[in-house]
Parts: sequence; C-alpha cells; structure tokens
Amino acid sequence: MNDVSVAVEAEHTTQRSLLRRAFFPVARRWLREPLIHFLLLGAFLFAADRYLQPASGGTPSSKQIQLSPDDLSQMVILFQSQWRREPTTQELARLVENKVQEEILYREALAMGLEKDDTIVKRRMAQKLRFLAEDVASAREPTSAELRNWFEKNQSMFAQPSRVSFRHLYFSPDRRRERAREDAAKALSKLAGQTQDAMLAASLADPFMFQDYYRDRAPEYLSKEFGPQFAQAVAKLPPGSWQGPVESGLGWHLVFVDTVIAGRVPAFEEIEPDVKTAWLGEQKAQSWSKAYAEMRAKYTVLLPAPPDSAPAKPATGNSVRR
Repeated sequence: MNDVSVAVEAEHTTQRSLLRRAFFPVARRWLREPLIHFLLLGAFLFAADRYLQPASGGTPSSKQIQLSPDDLSQMVILFQSQWRREPTTQELARLVENKVQEEILYREALAMGLEKDDTIVKRRMAQKLRFLAEDVASAREPTSAELRNWFEKNQSMFAQPSRVSFRHLYFSPDRRRERAREDAAKALSKLAGQTQDAMLAASLADPFMFQDYYRDRAPEYLSKEFGPQFAQAVAKLPPGSWQGPVESGLGWHLVFVDTVIAGRVPAFEEIEPDVKTAWLGEQKAQSWSKAYAEMRAKYTVLLPAPPDSAPAKPATGNSVRR
C-alpha cells in the first residue's frame, strides 16, 4: 500500500470516528425521548392493525378496535395540555388502555341496548346533531362587502344607547316619612345656581346606600338601579343645573346632570368583528331551522286523545309515517 492510500484510509478512519462520536450520543438521547417511544408504538399498532385486517378487505369485525396515529397524537396533545410535559411510555400505554376500555364498554352497552330510553343519551345525540347542522353555516367565510350589506339592514342590532353622567342627592322616605318630597323641593330652592360639588348640597340630603355620582350610565342600568320611572325622568333633564325632585324606587332625588352622550349607531369599520359574530349567529340559526324543518317533515306525531274524545290525530299535516 502506497503512502497516498494510507493517507486516504487514515482520513476515512478519522471521519468515521468523528461521526460515531457525534451520532451515538444523539441517538442515545433520542431513544430516551417519550415522543420517539410514542411514534414507534403508533407505527407498531398501525402495522399490526394492517396485518390483522381480514384478507378479503371487507369491513373490520365488530370485535376489532382500531386506533390510528391521529388518535395517539390526540392523546399526547391532551396529556401535554394538562401536565405540561410529554407522557412516559407507561403513561401512554395507560392512555391507550383507557381509550380501548371506553370503546369496549360503549360497544357492549350498545349490544345490551342500554342507550334506549335514556334521556341523557338522547339529549346528547340531539345536541351533537344540532351542532353538525349549525357547523354547515360557519364553514363559509363572509366577505367584507357581504357583512357591510348585512349590517346596513340590521343596524338597530348595534345601536348604542344614550349615556348620562350625573350627581344626585337622596331624600329618604324612611327617615323623613311623608316630608321626603317636600324636603327635596325646599333643598332645590336653596341649590339654585349652585354647582354640583357645592358644599351645601351634601348637608341637605340623606346618606345613600350606593353611589352619589354615576358616570356614563345607560338607561337600562339606571332602570335596574333606581327603577324605570327614574331612568326615563333623568334622560329628559337638561344638563348643568340641579333638577327635581325625581322619584325612584328608593325615594326622592335632586339630580345634577353633568354630561349627556347621545345614542348612535357605530360605523361598520368600528365594529366589523362584532358584525361578523352576529352574522355567523344568524347563519347558524337559519341553518338549524332549515335542517330541522326537513327532518320534521319526515315524521308524524300522534298525541294521546283527551278522555272521552275522538282517537288521536296527527299533530302535523304534511308528514309521512316513519
């Protein structure tokens, strides 16, 4: 062997040595990874299932339980979302066995007819069917022009109510009895020309269980807090001076309206995401209504007849018996 051959062989030997030193630590680290175990187990189960399939290529036996790589992947993802780590080989095996157990119990329950006349099962299946019907509507993405056109026809859905900011003084019927309204009227005369923060104001009224000042409140909120009569009265008060007396469900009030923000319909560009959400909701409702009408038309419903009356008649006209 000449010197060149020896040099080449030595170089090759050095390269192989470097590759071994680089590869084997990585390989050993990979072999310790649970994800690699998962992939190998998934490949094994998939290969075993393909091998055990009937030679005729027909439908698998009802006694076969087939788990796909996607099933195993979902188990790992769910485990990771709960425990923030990958499952070990033993944990993955338990997840697989739990899935198998669930499927076996489900099939055995069906074989025994346990799903029949079960209200919970019926409701769950009806719910899933409704979700499927509604999902048909959400599969299509609306264009911006389509949403804008729909918004123009349904602007009232997005109308923002007027809002008012005000300070009030409370006159309690529990403390003042029948004099509550009269005392409020006398206090109003003393507050003529006074600002809402006048020191005199607080000394004329009674303590109030909630707030003395309300900022940017809609009529609906005021109706719940004080009653509809109060909300309607405050909406008509001019801003910038003490007004009243105004009656609420709690007693009598003097009100100083600070600011009023008129109600409006926002521009489409401001609320396009909200418009899309409302549009999808309507599409789902329409899709479900149409799907149910088609299913309902296939059935005839017989109701029990009242005592001492004619035999039961179909509850719907254009239906056929199932």
